[in-house]
Amino acid sequence: MSDVLRAHDRALQRLFALHPKKIDLSLDRVLRLCAALGDPQKRLPPVVHVAGTNGKGSTVAILRAIAEAAGLKVHVYSSPHLVRFAERIRLAGRLIGDEPLAALLERVEAANAGQPITFFEITAAAALTAFAETPADLCLMEVGLGGRYDATNVVEGVAVSVIAPVDYDHAEFLGTDLAGIAGEKAGILRPGVTGVVAHQRLEALARIEAEAQRLGTPLQLAGRDWDAYVQAGRLVVQAGERLIDLPLPGLPGAHQIGNAGLAVAAALALNDPRLDEAALARGVAEAAWPARLQRLSAGPLGERARAAGADLWLDGAHNPHAAVALADFATGLTARDGRPVVLIAGLLANKDAKGVFEALKDAVARVLAIGFDAPAAADPEVLAQLARAAGLEAQACADVAVALDKALEGPPPHVVIAGSLYLAGEVLGMSEETWPT
Repeated sequence: MSDVLRAHDRALQRLFALHPKKIDLSLDRVLRLCAALGDPQKRLPPVVHVAGTNGKGSTVAILRAIAEAAGLKVHVYSSPHLVRFAERIRLAGRLIGDEPLAALLERVEAANAGQPITFFEITAAAALTAFAETPADLCLMEVGLGGRYDATNVVEGVAVSVIAPVDYDHAEFLGTDLAGIAGEKAGILRPGVTGVVAHQRLEALARIEAEAQRLGTPLQLAGRDWDAYVQAGRLVVQAGERLIDLPLPGLPGAHQIGNAGLAVAAALALNDPRLDEAALARGVAEAAWPARLQRLSAGPLGERARAAGADLWLDGAHNPHAAVALADFATGLTARDGRPVVLIAGLLANKDAKGVFEALKDAVARVLAIGFDAPAAADPEVLAQLARAAGLEAQACADVAVALDKALEGPPPHVVIAGSLYLAGEVLGMSEETWPT
């Protein structure tokens, strides 16, 4: 990653200091700031708002690819970024440039006038301002955390609300009751605005349906109103009486079948004739989303693995639900050629590492636990101990480069680097060749 401190980096450093808490769920501060900025949340193109625990980023990526295949100009707000903050703000198809971003952050900082506000809230307000001032056909907004009190939930003009699979994560903010977590995600639903909902656990689904009934929100539920499955090597999306025959998702992993189906169902709910079957097919096949079972062949780590005859994958599986999908993918790798999977794992200390390793215990041959450049990164020795407790062979390594060298000893395996998105960003940031674009 470049060591050059760009102009907007200085602004971002100042914004971090405006509120002592990293996360403080409320809409009051962001609404105050938006009012000072001329209420950009009221001046957006049609919005698709996406919440959920896992899969919301992939769903947004596929939906964006569908819309762009139809010729639409699309704004996207997503978080967190992996390498550069600009990844969070995509204006009419392109990541915001360094100079426009610096000017935007200075404007928003001035409008905030030093009042307390979290980093996520002030940067979300910046994104909304940029979206309101740049013409586009569609605006895709990914929830940061929860839904009801997430800063993105100030948006108006929502055309479709989307709820990806809900599971346990961020317990310190959302609690450990799945129904309660689902209730927070369902906080993005709007009266009279269609909500498209992925397959859910029963207690989560019941809470989402109850919230929808309270609000008067029509729902399109997976398994009832639409579904997605593989048939004869193709993706089939069934929407009511309609069967849509599509290519398999370009994003790897069996879990992407559900994410692609969710994106297609959301696209259909927009009821835009430009989003035809040709656009659906191209979008599903061509969508890209970094650090989600991403094959790495470039950059120092990718080149090192390739030279050793191994394949290297990067994934942001940081909770047990995501680890189940990773385990399915890893099992498929070994089934393909008999080679074992070595997992290089790094997680934040507040994540359920025990649950992650339990999900992976039958899918990977050994674990190399590492730290990374984040204050809350888990101790590699602790991770290795938890992996061993789950029945895995495991050891701690100094860093990802050392772990890769250790993984490549002997016959070349499949290697997966997985865990925190901070770790994924560190890996991708090693070379401009692998920066997300």
